[in-house]
Amino acid sequence: MFLARVTGSVVATQKVKSMTGHKLLLVEPLRVEPKTRDHLVGTGRSFVVVDTVGAGQGEMVLIVQGSSARLTPETEKLPVDATIIGIVDSVHVENHTVFSSRE
Repeated sequence: MFLARVTGSVVATQKVKSMTGHKLLLVEPLRVEPKTRDHLVGTGRSFVVVDTVGAGQGEMVLIVQGSSARLTPETEKLPVDATIIGIVDSVHVENHTVFSSRE
């Protein structure tokens, strides 16, 4: 699993029938800033993911990849490699809050 921020959406009018009706989002993975370890920074990479929880632009989400991406009821028969499985409320590193959705 990894943390990511939703940076956009993807529209594909032509796709396999099983993917019809599934929301696709663009996300950027995040990591703990290595020097200060007091905030999260983007990795500069982007992934297209299937949204199973109703995430929106700018939200921090929890992503699974590979075979784990097909273990939700919504994705078990889909040709997907990455799925949003949660919207993150807070992240704590070494007793410090590095992210809170309330701020």
